[in-house]
Formats: sequence, structure tokens, C-alpha cells
Amino acid sequence: MGLLARFLGVAPEPRQKPRVPRLKDLMTIRQHLLFTIEDCMSVPAHRLRRQIELARTPQELWLLRNDAFQLISQRHDQRTAAQRIDALIKIFEGWLDPKQLARIR
Repeated sequence: MGLLARFLGVAPEPRQKPRVPRLKDLMTIRQHLLFTIEDCMSVPAHRLRRQIELARTPQELWLLRNDAFQLISQRHDQRTAAQRIDALIKIFEGWLDPKQLARIR
């Protein structure tokens, strides 16, 4: 009955287990996030690089994108910052709830 109910659309889909990132996955995400601020050379940029290196999950790294946006917009402008941060969305797909992957406006 459960399978039939799911087929007919009257039962919710079973929850998928969250993906567990491997070290290689985290390194890839870190590298992309670090690349967005590579031309930012300030004390706050140094602090952010350290936070990126210490982050243990894709969610923690995603939350650091706001700090990256601030640094990039101070060094360049908001348009450049938005372009760089929006380019990260592809890297985070599959690691976060799709609702979290919003573009900067």
C-alpha cells in the first residue's frame, strides 16, 4: 500500500539521507570560495581565509559567502561581488537545500 500511495501521489516521498562530504569535497568547495577573495589583501580577508580553512561542512562554507561578498564589494563593487558569489552556487548544489541557493540581487 505504501508504494501504491506514493505512486498515486498521496504519500510523501521518503526522505533522502543527507550527503556526507569527503575531505576532497570540502577541499574543492574551499578552493572555489578562496578564489573569490584571492585579490583581497586585508586583515579581515586574512581572517576569512582562516575561517574558510577551519569550516567543516558545506553549510559552514556557504554561510561564509556573506563575508566574502563584503570583502569583494569593498575591494571592487557590489556587482563584481554578486557575480563572484553567484558563481559559487554550482559548487554548492547537492550539498544544501535548494531553497538556500539563492542568487544575490
